[in-house]
Order: sequence, then structure tokens, then C-alpha cells
Amino acid sequence: MDNDGLLERSFSSARSLIGLQLVSRIFTFVLNQGLVRLASPQAYGTVAVQFELLINTILFLSREGVRNSLLRVWPQQGDAGNDSKRAQQLAQCSNLATVPAMVGIPVTLLALMAYGYAASEDARSQPFFRIAMFIYAVAAVIELCSEPMHNRAMGEARTSVRVRAEGLGILSKTALTYLALLLDRHLGEQKFTLVAFALGQVTYSLVIFIIYLVDMPDLRFLPVRLSQASSPSFVAGRYRLLANFFDLNAFYLSMTMTLQSFVKHFLTEGDKFLVSYWSPLRDQGGYAIAVNYGSLIARVVFQPIEEICRVYFSRVLSFARGPTRGSSNDMSAARSALKQASDALSTLLSIQIVLSILAVTFGSLYLPIVMQILLPRRYLTTSAPQVLFAWVWYIPFLSVNGGLEAFHSSTASPDDLREQSWWMFGYSGLYILAAISFHELGLGDASLVYANIVNLSARILFTMAFTFRYFKKHTNSVPFGVSDIFPGWRFLGTVVVSYAVISVNEKKQHIVELSRSRALFSVPVLLHILMGGSMGLACVAVWWLTIGRRVVAKLKAKTA
Repeated sequence: MDNDGLLERSFSSARSLIGLQLVSRIFTFVLNQGLVRLASPQAYGTVAVQFELLINTILFLSREGVRNSLLRVWPQQGDAGNDSKRAQQLAQCSNLATVPAMVGIPVTLLALMAYGYAASEDARSQPFFRIAMFIYAVAAVIELCSEPMHNRAMGEARTSVRVRAEGLGILSKTALTYLALLLDRHLGEQKFTLVAFALGQVTYSLVIFIIYLVDMPDLRFLPVRLSQASSPSFVAGRYRLLANFFDLNAFYLSMTMTLQSFVKHFLTEGDKFLVSYWSPLRDQGGYAIAVNYGSLIARVVFQPIEEICRVYFSRVLSFARGPTRGSSNDMSAARSALKQASDALSTLLSIQIVLSILAVTFGSLYLPIVMQILLPRRYLTTSAPQVLFAWVWYIPFLSVNGGLEAFHSSTASPDDLREQSWWMFGYSGLYILAAISFHELGLGDASLVYANIVNLSARILFTMAFTFRYFKKHTNSVPFGVSDIFPGWRFLGTVVVSYAVISVNEKKQHIVELSRSRALFSVPVLLHILMGGSMGLACVAVWWLTIGRRVVAKLKAKTA
């Protein structure tokens, strides 16, 4: 396979996914401004914390392991080998892709029973709570039925199908929810708020399923017995039965990743578990809206990049798996793949660190102004402001961890995954201890964000150590040095000067007080915003002149 072509296709896919996130998030951002003004903090907290936790638990536990394993083994058009072998591999992967929908039904029933038992009295007392909860569960099952088609689209790098499906799904979901809330308000009693959000969620799932089905009408939804067994004849008992449907190595890998996802899910959604436990519904609504806004950059930029990195590293480093003995051409291809992966990872980390520094610097300075625009007045008295401030510091850790974990999940062996699973138990304990400690210190709901920073710091150290061990094993050298990923002193100096100048002007002109009094269009505030924009462009220009040009030139050379 042409690795340079793969890199180019990966960047093209990343651009498409970022474009999807950007367009859909701009649209949903506008409508969300209306949603949070139509829904009370209590109702919004139930939907955005508790119902989102319910559906995310079902989806994550049912599909995450299978998704990640299929990225590694899905046969490519350019792969060497005869057509019958490729057809066999494709049949095995298609069978494995049907597993999430089958697993999802019992997972959904268990999640419904657990949540119905654990939900607080305040949540259950809201109108049509159980009906809305049931609709969310149906939406999860419908979305899982799209998994065979989603995995095929990802395996064949058909990003356009996914962009169209998810883009229209998000737009339909938000528009229908908004219209339903408007109708509910028009009726006067506002009893159907939870049902309105639930109908939006099931619409999202239906739209995705229908678009995938139109593009891939020939896909099956249940596994079929293969014409020849995928494993040696000495496989016995229940394993022989599995071998009639799946490649046992891929099946074992997907089950290992699925078991690991139980711990990983808690680390990902642990804040929602804890905030639903110790905060009233009103503050849950404030926390949810703050996290939605705070994670906007993560969803628009970091999440698509992480997903494409999983695809890219899974493909390009297939050369480096297994024994390194072979023909000189094979060894040369493996070395080239490893060098390209190392360059891509260091470039990714370098850009993420620069963006993170800019986000922390200018985000912390201008958040008081932005909050007055984003948050309705009734949310300003919830935990939303303090959570948003914490999120500014969370972004750098989130971005760096995403790239490193994408590399780890793409290259880790089953033994590596088992080792990570044990470490994740430690991360869980660290997260809970940090969250309780910060909460006892009086940080409120923001303690969950700071605990996540501690948790991600530990995970970054683990994946960084794995990355260095991996390249040391295969190339006998380190993949990158500190100077390869951190910006130079000129850029950092410009950032420090910008922060100092903007801070002095903020205090001198009383910008925070003016923004709190909603004088957002006064001359001092507008000039302060203009100053920040100019300083931000200056920082970007210094980065471009000192480092950026070389980074872009390297990427162009790789994709040429």
C-alpha cells in the first residue's frame, strides 16, 4: 500500500470530518442558544447529563471494542493477496461488524433497569420522564443497527458517507428538538421538554440509519456462516463454532477492547456519574451547558483528528506488526512506515500544543466576555461559569491525550491492552480521589474538570512511555525529542507579552465589570476584543515564521 497516498487520504478525511463538525456545530450552536433559553436548568440537566450518560453507556459498551479492532483488520483494496483470501477477510469483518447490534439489546435492557432504579426522585418526578427514557433507549438500538454500515464506511475510508449521515443527523436532531420545544412553550405548560429532546435523539439515529442504508443496501445485519472456517481444524468446542463466523484473532482483540471499555467509559463519563450523584438538577444543567460549550473545540477539531489518526496508524503500521524477518523490500517498507508514523505523530503533537497554548492564553482572558453572550442569566447563577473556567485548562490535556491514545489503540497488542486495563483501574481510583479532594476544597462541580486533568496527565504519561517503547523496539531510536513538539522561545515570548498587555488593559479599562453589566458593545470592550485579535494574529505569525512553515512543508512533502 502507498503510505504517502494513505497520509494524503487521511488528511483529506480529517478535513472532511472537521468540516462536518464545524458546519454542524455552528448550526447547532445557534439553535442551542435557543434550546437553553427554552429549557429550564433542571430539564437540561436531566437530558444533557443523565439521558446522555444512559445512551453513551449503551453505545460505548456495545460498539467501541469492535470499532477499534475492525480498523486494524479491514482488508484494503491495495492489500497484497489473492481475491479469495480478501473475500474471506471481508466476510469475517462483516460478521464481526454485526456484533454491536446483537450485544446492544441486552446492554440496553440492563442500562434501562439500572438507570430507572438509580435516577433521583427530582428527575423521576418530571413529566413524561419514563417515556423520554424509553425513547432514548430505542434511539440507541437504532444507532447500533447502523454499525455494520459505519464500520464498512470507516474500513473502506468512505468518509463522505459518514459526513453526510452524521451531518444531516445532527442538523435534523437539533432542528426538531428546537421546534418541539417551541411548540411545547406555545401550548403553555412546558410538560413535554424531556420528550422533545428524546424525539430529537431518535430522529438523529433514524436519519443516520436511513442514509447509511441508502448508500449500502447490500449489507447484512446478522452474521452468516462462512464457506470455510477461519481457523485451523484443531480449534475445538465453542471456539470452533466462533471460527465458523469470525476470525478468532480479530474477535479476541475486539472482546479485549470491549472489556477494557468498561473502565475507559467510567474515565470518559466519570464526571457525569459524579455530578449526577452529588449536584442538584439545577447545577447539573449548569454543568452540562458549560461542558457543551467548553468541549466545542474538542468536538470540532480534536475528535475528528483522533478518529482519523486511529485509521491512519492502524493502516500504515500494519507493515511493522509481527516478526521483522523477511525480504529486504518488506523490511524497507516497515522502516519507511515507522518513520512516516513517527513524523506524523510528532507533527500532530506539535500543532496540538501550539493550539492549546493559544486556547489557554486567550480563552482565560476573554472568557468573562464570552460567558455573557453564551449563558442566559439564569445559568449564570449555576455552576456553569466556574466549570467553563476550568475547561480552558482542560483543553491542552484533552488534545495531547487524544493523539497519543489514537496511536496506542492502533498499535497495542492484546498484552499491551491488558496492561493498560490494569493501569486504568489505577486511573479510576486517582480520578475519584482527585474529584473528592477538589470537591472538599470547595471547587464545586469544577472539581470534576480538574480531576479529569489529573487523570489525563497520568494517561498521557502512560501512552507516551508506550510510544517510546514501541519505536525503541522497532527502530532502536526515539520517535521525537522535546524540540520536535514544543514551540520555540520566540513564540512563547510573544504569547507571554500578549498575555501581559491584555491583562493590564483589562484591569485599566475595567473590562470584566463592563461585561457583567452587559455593556458588551461599549468602546472599551470592543477595543479590548480588537487588541486580543491583533495579539492572537501576532502569535500565529511568529509561530508560522519560526516553525509553522517547516511543519507544513514536511506535510506537503509527505503527501506529494
